[in-house]
Amino acid sequence: MKELVVISGKGGTGKTSVVAAFAALAGNATLADCDVDAANLHLVLNPQIQESHDFVGGKTAVIDPEGCTACGVCAELCRFDAPHDGGLDRQGMPAPYAIDAVACEGCGVCARFCPEDAIAMEETVNGQWFISETRHGPMVHARLGIAEENSGKLVSLVREISREVAADNGREVIIVDGSPGIGCPVIASLTGAKLALVVTEPTLSGLHDLQRIGELTRHFRIPTLVAVNKYDLNVDIAERAESLAREQGMEIGARIRYDAVFTQAMLHRQSVVEYTDEGAAADLRKLWDAAHGHLAEGGAQPATTGGDDQ
Repeated sequence: MKELVVISGKGGTGKTSVVAAFAALAGNATLADCDVDAANLHLVLNPQIQESHDFVGGKTAVIDPEGCTACGVCAELCRFDAPHDGGLDRQGMPAPYAIDAVACEGCGVCARFCPEDAIAMEETVNGQWFISETRHGPMVHARLGIAEENSGKLVSLVREISREVAADNGREVIIVDGSPGIGCPVIASLTGAKLALVVTEPTLSGLHDLQRIGELTRHFRIPTLVAVNKYDLNVDIAERAESLAREQGMEIGARIRYDAVFTQAMLHRQSVVEYTDEGAAADLRKLWDAAHGHLAEGGAQPATTGGDDQ
């Protein structure tokens, strides 16, 4: 099974638009939206949910008011200021402590050292994940709850389920809309992939992000393609980005021109290549041909230029 993961150094570079186009061009792939903090692939592909499941990614401390003596040990030990006193009750005695569920990190220190064993760690629902059908094939996606964490764990779950769905449907290619940045969610999106595609933009911040993401894919020895989106807005920096990519051992997949058709296609809930055959759609087809060629070959060997794998 071959996984193509589309990533970017930050959000807003056009990563999801590229994934939607690839979904249309592949025709027989399984799709996985691993950008669980801000999932939006469904806005283009209009998935019909077949299965919905809760995601339990952590635990939250809960204080039993009957057992709490308001000793304050939990508040003294908590580094996140989650426990707080309840003031005084009607009799003027200290009321039981309570836990701020938003502030609680689920570390369990309070439960471990509570002298009255009045604190329990209870599993919490942090979001939902779904198996859906789209016009381009099955899709696994998720939604992390507001202010919830463990997005890296949810990303790993989405990838695991997408492999199962691909196997059940006899599909050898999985196209992943990865998380942006270089943190835990993007690492969870990348590890074990056959090929990474970095979508960047011709800006100074884009250059910086490209360097960081290149170091990450090189560390995990994942063959990497680069596409500069909206390259014609600043050709000089686009060329610098491509030069930097080559120095780091990455290959250039294609350039994508600036084109208002991206917005028009989204308004019609279509990918660019479904909406038109011209302009940026032609660039995206060229990029898919490059990525698909690497997948068909089993992925290019990662280069070792541009520094050691630290």
